[in-house]
Amino acid sequence: MPALAVLLPERRRFAGQPLGEAFGNALARADALPDAEPGERAQLLRCFDLLPRGWPMAAITRQRDAGDAVLHQWLRADPAHVRPDMTGARVLAIGELGLSQAEADALVAPLRPLFGDTGFQVSAPTPSRWYVALPIEARVPAFSPPEAVLGDDLFSHLPDGPEGRRWRALLNEAQVLLHNHPVNAARVAAGRPPVNSLCFWGAGRLPDHVRTPFAAVASEDAELLSLAALAGIGANGDGPQLLDLRRARDWAAVASRLQPALAGLGSEAMRLDFADGAGFLLRAGQRWRFWRRPMARLA
Repeated sequence: MPALAVLLPERRRFAGQPLGEAFGNALARADALPDAEPGERAQLLRCFDLLPRGWPMAAITRQRDAGDAVLHQWLRADPAHVRPDMTGARVLAIGELGLSQAEADALVAPLRPLFGDTGFQVSAPTPSRWYVALPIEARVPAFSPPEAVLGDDLFSHLPDGPEGRRWRALLNEAQVLLHNHPVNAARVAAGRPPVNSLCFWGAGRLPDHVRTPFAAVASEDAELLSLAALAGIGANGDGPQLLDLRRARDWAAVASRLQPALAGLGSEAMRLDFADGAGFLLRAGQRWRFWRRPMARLA
């Protein structure tokens, strides 16, 4: 178990950026790990073990946001901004649209009777994370995760079949209500993106157990912090550390953040876990592999 595991975006995010001398040498001499499953979900599942198996992220984040996730099955219905084009509706933003809590509350208000007529409850405990409470036994079709939907046609990611048609109809009605909402009119007048759609994803019940080998986590990501909370870890703890740098775009900033850990490697290791499935294990003893040519770039 490495003393420090670092979650990083896909290597192509750093395409063309020089690694610098220290990390160019370290990565050339490191142990390249076998290719793992790509994607953020797979990346987090390498750090957390959920029982029963699954990925009910709506319930996981709801527990941290509101503390009532055990009462229902949950579905995220995050605010989204879409732009109609020739082929459908292009998703330009999900969740983080700069909403205030007052704006979120106002936008959700007309959605409550719409969802209520189907037996569901919609709420917005935070401006960027909205939820639909479902009966425990409800059958919910599979929805694509936000990272797959973002930048693509929204309707190509909606499920088919009888249950899928139900959710398509519900989304269409919600879009009409949001389009006509005065909050959105004010946002457009102010040059801000309107909330004109929803992104359904992450359905399921709260896991019975969430476990991790890490003793502490450093992150600003709501999903990761929610998993950590269920696993009983926070920002401080003695033991293996998990550092989340998946939002980084500048390799120089990553290298600066990791340089002290790299310089301080002793008998323990540091693991770099990239979202494309690539991984490297760095140890102090690898410096003797000096015959290896330095790595110039990740991609």
